[in-house]
Amino acid sequence: MVAVAEAGGFSAAAVRLGLTQSAVSHSVRGSERKVGAVLFERGRAGARPTPAGETAVAYARRILRLLDVMAGEARGAAGSGAVEGPLRIAAFRSAALHLLPPVLERLRERHPGIVPRVRIVRETGRGAAGEVADGRADMAVTTLDGSTPLPPGLVANRLFEEPYALVHTAGHTAPRSLPLVDWAENCGSYTRDWWAAQDWIPEATVEAEDDGAVLALVAGGHGMAIMPALSLTGAPESVVVSGLGPDRPSRTIGFVTTPELATSAVVRSAVRELRAHQHGFPVTDEG
Repeated sequence: MVAVAEAGGFSAAAVRLGLTQSAVSHSVRGSERKVGAVLFERGRAGARPTPAGETAVAYARRILRLLDVMAGEARGAAGSGAVEGPLRIAAFRSAALHLLPPVLERLRERHPGIVPRVRIVRETGRGAAGEVADGRADMAVTTLDGSTPLPPGLVANRLFEEPYALVHTAGHTAPRSLPLVDWAENCGSYTRDWWAAQDWIPEATVEAEDDGAVLALVAGGHGMAIMPALSLTGAPESVVVSGLGPDRPSRTIGFVTTPELATSAVVRSAVRELRAHQHGFPVTDEG
């Protein structure tokens, strides 16, 4: 099922698996009979999962991953007890760039057998948590209080609160009068009420692709921006980061995994390093 979904057809899946097309087709038909639903739409262009198929494929990916985890943890229990194996992490851009590197460095020092694989996912729609639900990631570093609820059946835990701040070009005497630079991932439910109450914030003049582009535009004198603290890590000296007052918005950063993988040694090891990481955000509460 996973191979057909990812390859886009039975023939391509057969090549990937080293099987015949008829063997793959027979296997999927058997799965459809057991599940009691049509899992793939067949056509001249190939095959694509139905809504029932999307659900089944997500569970199939998670089952395959659990088989890998079972083998790794059994080897560890039979041998030296070392934690080993791949660790697939999905994260939004600023977390992947500024939060994960020191965490993964310490993880590799303590557990050389763990092989992290990080995938950067836009924090829109189902975001990084959706990668976990679909079986493409073991855990996700994500926002927990956004406008889109987490997919059902996942385990979520808070790590820290990330404040927002005003960023603008150094030396400007009235930074709040500058045009606004923004990007699609920025305004979730955690900022929307605060944002709506601020009559000094104009409509965005420039909408960039991501927070890195926003920061570059601000540094170039093209406007101001309201950004979360992780996005401002290592901001250039040409910009000033100012607080937004005691009622400033913030968002909750946490991790998400499945109930099964939450007890695995690789995920538990990564969570310990995430929790041990100290987060200091140099943003004052002065407006």
